[in-house]
Amino acid sequence: MSRTSDLGDYLDFLRKEGRLVETGVEVSPILEIPEILRRIMYGGYGKAILFNNVKGYPGFRVVGNLFASYELLCRALGVGGLEEAGARLFEPVARPPPLTLSEKVRSLGEVLGLGKYMPKKVGRAGFTSNVLEGRDARLDRLPAFKVWPRDGGRYLTYPLVHVVDPVKGVVNMGVYRVMLHDDGGGVVHWQAHKRGMQAHQDAERRGEHEIPAAIVVGSDIGTLLTGAMPVPYPIDKHLFAGVVRGEGLQVYVLDNGVPVPANSEFVIEGSILPDDLRREGPYGDHFGYYDMPDRRFPYFRVDRIWYRDDPVYFGSVTGKPPLEDVVIGKAAERLFLPSLQTLLPEIVDMHLPPYGVFQGMAIVSIRKRYPGHGKKVALALMGLGQLSLTKIFIIVDEDINVHDINQVIWAVSSHVDPQRDVLVVPNTHADELDPSTPVPRYGSKLAIDATRKTPEEYGGRDWPEEVEVDEETRRRVDEKWPLLGIG
Repeated sequence: MSRTSDLGDYLDFLRKEGRLVETGVEVSPILEIPEILRRIMYGGYGKAILFNNVKGYPGFRVVGNLFASYELLCRALGVGGLEEAGARLFEPVARPPPLTLSEKVRSLGEVLGLGKYMPKKVGRAGFTSNVLEGRDARLDRLPAFKVWPRDGGRYLTYPLVHVVDPVKGVVNMGVYRVMLHDDGGGVVHWQAHKRGMQAHQDAERRGEHEIPAAIVVGSDIGTLLTGAMPVPYPIDKHLFAGVVRGEGLQVYVLDNGVPVPANSEFVIEGSILPDDLRREGPYGDHFGYYDMPDRRFPYFRVDRIWYRDDPVYFGSVTGKPPLEDVVIGKAAERLFLPSLQTLLPEIVDMHLPPYGVFQGMAIVSIRKRYPGHGKKVALALMGLGQLSLTKIFIIVDEDINVHDINQVIWAVSSHVDPQRDVLVVPNTHADELDPSTPVPRYGSKLAIDATRKTPEEYGGRDWPEEVEVDEETRRRVDEKWPLLGIG
């Protein structure tokens, strides 16, 4: 179970761990705070920082680098690794069906146990009472960042954008950056392949001109993490937040019908207007390039802004790795490994390299059973959820440590004949932020089958044997090793 119930609890946890810097130096959210956050992460300090004196925003504090390290995140969530949290949802599905009475009783208990992860509705007393309405309800009342000099404006950089699916009733909660507009509203950058854009397109098909929505800034660390996770539709994001937290999320239903975390620091209630598309960008993104500035995205109209007493604004920054998104990417890798293994049982492990920038590269190890198995897995992953946006897949055998890039290089160098083992899929979907594609959202994919080849794949001749020492020699050296004084 998570050790933190809200953002304040998480800050207390960081203090106890010695991983929170607190400063009273006056700093600006325009360029200054983002540069400080980047320097902390690039310097390898592994700390969050709380700014208690934000220029132009008396009474509002700002925190950054909450995802300072993967290990810290796991400790805060009370798990040894996020695979444990992912297994809470997917393990019961993957088990064999119960046959005996005792098995059925146990299985029923496991299914009913999922109920503890369900969101729990609370009344007004469990929600904040501070509210800005009318002309005061403007996004620029929040200490939003300008991250890079040529950005098109200031941004909410880690907003949890909430919409409710009108058909299935599930909540989508995604991290889609929001550019502040001069009139007090914002432009929501939800990309073509994300659940938010699916809600947008569904609304257009139904002829709806407004989507009731809410933007949350700041919550407990498990809920913040869930917002950035590629949870497959139609799993409810608030339910998944409960799975990550180890307990159900308390939610408050706004007047517009959208449920939001009751522990939110800020809640912006309003509507997204799918017919009102406005220019967004440029923005210096996590690839280390400015996005194209001529894209248009839907407008968010602000109706009211709720906030807690002494609220803390959370903002993240982007740029070349390693920044917070490296930790978030590692969390996604570990959290969804159990689900991948449910769908593709041959998968042993997966690694999304930090400098692969989320969708750039995935290295996957498998238990190979037949010729072409490596390409089969690569092709399956190319069409699977968020991994479908990944550009390069490297498939290796189960004895290769996917987290050791040198072992992966050895496998590629030793097992790959480029003509036979490299597969290029042209003219397919691509990550909207990838700066290398000739056309946004449309490019190509690469698969490298670096598994050992079967006789059928290798052309009929024997595969070369690997050089290994014999067991007797290994045993004798093991006995003498402590006597050598090497360490």
